[in-house]
Amino acid sequence: MSKRNSQQAKNAARERLRLEREKQAKRAKVKRQVVVAASVVAVLAAAGGIGYAVVQANKPSYWEGLKDAKVVAPAHTTGTNGTTVVIGKDSAKKTLKVYEDPRCPICAQFEETVGKTVEKDLSDGKYKIQYTGGTFIDGDSLGKGKIGSNGEGSKNAMSAMGAALNVSDDAFIQYKYALYSKKWHPEETDDKFKDDNYLIKVANTVPALKNNTAFQNAVKKGTYDAWALAMSKTFDTNKDGVTGTPSFVMNGKMLTTSDGNPPMTVADFNSVVGAALKG
Repeated sequence: MSKRNSQQAKNAARERLRLEREKQAKRAKVKRQVVVAASVVAVLAAAGGIGYAVVQANKPSYWEGLKDAKVVAPAHTTGTNGTTVVIGKDSAKKTLKVYEDPRCPICAQFEETVGKTVEKDLSDGKYKIQYTGGTFIDGDSLGKGKIGSNGEGSKNAMSAMGAALNVSDDAFIQYKYALYSKKWHPEETDDKFKDDNYLIKVANTVPALKNNTAFQNAVKKGTYDAWALAMSKTFDTNKDGVTGTPSFVMNGKMLTTSDGNPPMTVADFNSVVGAALKG
């Protein structure tokens, strides 16, 4: 082989090598660009995800969003936002104020023990009752504009009670008894009342509410949800000094037994209410 041919071969080999290196360099560059682009997309996606999470975390809850919503008040109510609920005969001269929270286990104990006595007293016209419902077991403090994080059951049950009240006074009373009954009232730590279907199931034990489409639609649509919050605010801003449930007030005075507790037996209830009726 001549030197000329040998040199040409070497030059050709070098050129092929150079071209191959250029191809490899281009491939590497493209690969780097793809990696960088993918990384940028990943970072943006992560940032977007974080941003979405932050937005969602700061987004008001359903109930928070109702604090300033227009209130639809049930029938058979008066006062601001329909939060004055008075039940009983017009001929009754005095009014017993009853403060309760739907999830309150002590309220359930009272209703199971003394509820029928109250019902008879109303029927006999001894007094009227003015019901005020709180939702503090949910962790709410509506007097301070705060919706807590301990559940939804008190608010949701209050809304359903509003739907029952819209049907009739008697439907409200009977539904309240059913919710507080041993069969249906859950443990304080079990937030069953947040479930609309459960509330409707309980309502189907009340003749006036059984398969009542209007009542069920109101529960499912949350027609009286804003009213429930308004009622809770009324509880939190009451002028009777009530901070817990159950509480009973007549003639502007808290009714308690000699040990300072609310009357939890028929005998104690009749005693303190009887004295108040004479006062």
